Amino acid sequence: MRADYDELAKTIGALTEGETDSVALMATLVCELHHADDRFDWTGFYRVTAPELLKIGPYQGGHGCLVIPFDRGVCGAAARTGETQLVDDVEAFPGHIACSSSTRSEIVLPVWTGAGRLLGVLDIDSDLPGAFDATDAKALAAILKTTFERAE
Repeated sequence: MRADYDELAKTIGALTEGETDSVALMATLVCELHHADDRFDWTGFYRVTAPELLKIGPYQGGHGCLVIPFDRGVCGAAARTGETQLVDDVEAFPGHIACSSSTRSEIVLPVWTGAGRLLGVLDIDSDLPGAFDATDAKALAAILKTTFERAE
């Protein structure tokens, strides 16, 4: 099953209405996303906790990496550049960090507050190659923007 992003956005909006705590928002969002799409093998957030450093936040799936510097991996690239990373084949991505041997492709999106502060990144891994596309990127970015525009 593929995510129905319009329905997912409505559900997430209803569940998070009035919430400003970023960790609470992350936990709710990741739970809804992870169970909405069969392609999503690992779904989670990495939070900016120090300059140029990401630490694991709320997630669903197997264990993730605990710490990721901005200069390493797909998550680091998304945090460093502020741009969504669509990776069809993780083995072909220079500096990829193999947190799970089952990951074949991933999408990582930066997460911003309404004030323009980088909170972290949303990382979704798939055990299928080429699992994500521009449609996923656009829909997920819209959900993130709406959800975190009021975050602390």
